[in-house]
Amino acid sequence: MNIYKYPKEEVWSEIIARPRLDLTKLNETVSTVLADIRQRGDAAVREYELKFDKANLTDLAVTEAEMDEAEQLVSQELKEAIALAHQNIHTFHAQQRFEGQKVETQPGVTCWQKSVAIERVGLYIPGGTAPLFSTVLMLATPAKIAGCSEIVLCTPPNSEGKVNPAILVAARIAGVSRIFKAGGVQAIGAMAYGTESVPKVYKIFGPGNQYVMAAKQQVSLDEVAIDMPAGPSEVCVLADESANAEFVAADLLSQAEHGRDSQVLFITTSERKLQEVQDEVQRQLALLPRMEMAQAALDNSRYVLVGSTDEMMALSNAYAPEHLVIQTTDYAQLAEKVVNAGSVFLGAYACESAGDYASGTNHTLPTHGYATAYNGVNLDSYCRKITFQHLTEEGIHRIGRAVELMAEAEQLDAHKNAMSVRINSLS
Repeated sequence: MNIYKYPKEEVWSEIIARPRLDLTKLNETVSTVLADIRQRGDAAVREYELKFDKANLTDLAVTEAEMDEAEQLVSQELKEAIALAHQNIHTFHAQQRFEGQKVETQPGVTCWQKSVAIERVGLYIPGGTAPLFSTVLMLATPAKIAGCSEIVLCTPPNSEGKVNPAILVAARIAGVSRIFKAGGVQAIGAMAYGTESVPKVYKIFGPGNQYVMAAKQQVSLDEVAIDMPAGPSEVCVLADESANAEFVAADLLSQAEHGRDSQVLFITTSERKLQEVQDEVQRQLALLPRMEMAQAALDNSRYVLVGSTDEMMALSNAYAPEHLVIQTTDYAQLAEKVVNAGSVFLGAYACESAGDYASGTNHTLPTHGYATAYNGVNLDSYCRKITFQHLTEEGIHRIGRAVELMAEAEQLDAHKNAMSVRINSLS
């Protein structure tokens, strides 16, 4: 880890920098795989599954029998936990429904919006070092509430051609339509272009490694929409003298264990707390099964001592973290100063894990500083707003001449004429 004490503002760019990699070769590899998927469909997907996931597949689709088998393999206790999380996620996202209202901008000129669900969406669920069945709930639940008519899910199988049973249980609970055994770039390509088995979707959601992220960005250039640009997971924890060092360390490590390229940023106004958290991180780190991975992430991480809570908030907003945890006595006041963040966790007991699983908020969030311009997945992510307008004769009288003048000034005579013929018909 890198420790900064009372850094000057000119050093902030170094503190908030994310790890940079040369992605030239990676993008070339991704482009080659995508082109192959586009050309050869299922056959190419199966070949890449054998190469990368060591799964020899005859059929990409998950069967109803496999869904039923998964129900038997998942404990009743875990199924109840998944159901509880689904209920909370559903409750939170259902409150985001858009209710459009008709607005009369001028007498006789009425405008309004209607929210329409994206008809077919694709969800990518990682299944490698951590099978993220919680992400199934986060992505499929709002899609179902929005009214998406087809929810397609791709996730990598194990070497025996089996999908993690908890992923299948979560998919059934959340209302996924169809599930396919495909991971990595080949899954993104299959959903973007469509194959003999996998239907082409209109928008792709979901996290993944650098190959998956590169594939999503490439197909978004000319084929399909994506939820957001994203990268490795990250957290920023803000703490004052009152913070619980054990809690802070646990929050930092919960992100560090995601992967070697994850990043954590700890900012505090207390020098004593800075040392306490360092000691506690080392104590907890030694107990983690994913210790080596978490340690690699900590090597990219920063601990910062600042002089005031105002400076703490300014540095956090400059970083624009995916997850922001505020453990201070005045967390409610500091929350009002948050400008850039994906999801915020307030007080000692709001651990980042609560949002990852069961509080109800969505854990699919912008990373790599994209929280300056993007929000996390919500109900609107699955909808389009279509605008409508209706004009009466009075409406023509009210705005017609303005339309003519503006069109004429832009030298668009056909635009002017479309209004002029209507004005003339009323004279």
